[in-house]
Amino acid sequence: MSANKWGDGMLTERQLFILRVLIDDYIKHVEPVGSRTISKREDITYSPATIRNELADLEDLGFLEKTHTSSGRIPSEKGYRFYVDHLLPSLFMEENEMGHSEFLFTEKVQEAEALFDQSAKILSDMTNYTSVVLGPNALDMKLKNMQIIPISAQMAVAIFVTNTGHVENRQIVLPDTIEPSDLEKLVNILNDRLAGVRLIELNTRIKKELSAVFKKHLRNDLNMGVFLDQLLLWSKKEKLFYGGKTNMLSQPEFRDLDKVRPLLDFLETRDLMEKLVSSTDKGLTIRIGTENEHEAMKNCSVINASYTMHGKHIGTISLIGPTRMEYKKVISLLDSLSKEMTNRLNGFSK
Repeated sequence: MSANKWGDGMLTERQLFILRVLIDDYIKHVEPVGSRTISKREDITYSPATIRNELADLEDLGFLEKTHTSSGRIPSEKGYRFYVDHLLPSLFMEENEMGHSEFLFTEKVQEAEALFDQSAKILSDMTNYTSVVLGPNALDMKLKNMQIIPISAQMAVAIFVTNTGHVENRQIVLPDTIEPSDLEKLVNILNDRLAGVRLIELNTRIKKELSAVFKKHLRNDLNMGVFLDQLLLWSKKEKLFYGGKTNMLSQPEFRDLDKVRPLLDFLETRDLMEKLVSSTDKGLTIRIGTENEHEAMKNCSVINASYTMHGKHIGTISLIGPTRMEYKKVISLLDSLSKEMTNRLNGFSK
């Protein structure tokens, strides 16, 4: 029997096969798996005794755990990590699943927020897990155009539209002496000179390059410095978009409320969630069980897939589920959705 040196021990081809079969069965049925269950499969030619011995060896190597309530075994965290890294077959999606995702994405979206919200809902609907999209920092987006719309003699609404279709708006106080014609001239100057500049850079660019332009085209008695500082005061962070936030309640592992309550509290804590799903890595990352730092996530797996704009990583789409996750399906789906998000974001900015 040939052997492959993977993990911490030397696993034979038979052990690799039995380990994969057991994990696939447990993911599907959520029941401890014994040697008799495995031996009844049509593709198994080993006797129950042989399988029993191999399961014992796999347990000794740390890939399986024996439950107290059954003679069967379940995958350990190490077993799942080995399965994800080495045993998953070539990733694919069933044709009907891929068609479903494409069908759901045919709805036209004109801005980034709608795309993120739709992606989170698609992912949670198709997996019954909790999905999270971490939107990009709005300040890194580029200005497409802006408007300032008076709503009274003293107040106006400033609206900024970015290259992704993202919309920022805020109420601002108008200078006492500003006339509608001044406001129109100001907006025209800003749109003409600042289109394509990142939001975070607008204030610096105005102070460096536009003072002379303002003096030429606007009345001298307008105190533009204070007004522009107010106009360009940014505080916005990345946005989180959820799908199926309570889906974990339907998973067998989390039917105990005492067990699921810390997880639900965690999902409601913005700073913790941003840290959990943020990633600077392009591509896909998988954290299983205690690989997630927070105690509330010790029975969960988190898969993050990055999406990009013009080759630059700007955010992640993530899935949170039990460690008994349908890894083959969800990895394929996440890969597909993140690529589609990238394509659509690039389309927005053309």
